[in-house]
Amino acid sequence: MPVLQYICRHCNKSFEELVKKHDDKVLCPDCGQPAERSYCGQMFSATGKTTKRCSGNCKTCGGCK
Repeated sequence: MPVLQYICRHCNKSFEELVKKHDDKVLCPDCGQPAERSYCGQMFSATGKTTKRCSGNCKTCGGCK
């Protein structure tokens, strides 16, 4: 189970949440509104090497190279 970063667009709170799946719906612990996944921080490829072009958003990514 991954620990992912989220941000609430309603109250601007940033937080981490332990989820079963990366697409689970997560609510803000402060205001209870739906939160969005935050794609910030350093990203790594499947080989463990850092990559400069990865946004961390696999839905829009062309794949790790």
